[in-house]
Amino acid sequence: MGPGFDPLIHAPTRLSLVSFLAPLDWAEFRLVREELGLSDSALSKQLSTLEDAGYLEVKREFVGRRPRTSVRLTDEGIRAFKGHVAALRELIGEEMAE
Repeated sequence: MGPGFDPLIHAPTRLSLVSFLAPLDWAEFRLVREELGLSDSALSKQLSTLEDAGYLEVKREFVGRRPRTSVRLTDEGIRAFKGHVAALRELIGEEMAE
């Protein structure tokens, strides 16, 4: 694979997650969970993995007495996603040419 291929992003759940977040500024945890059809624990695990890699920023706050968690891709996460997509396009282009 080329230099843009990112095995961290390539995992199916994380690829769906990053693809969903890429065009957004901030997304609430609840929205992401519902859109991707994940449990709270599964989504939390994926978010932590991406946050640890520096690809994701997590904002935790309270609205009244209710906790609200929002997430967004960092600039590094957006660059990694774009690089990964470019690497996949290149791979598909090579495969289609055969």
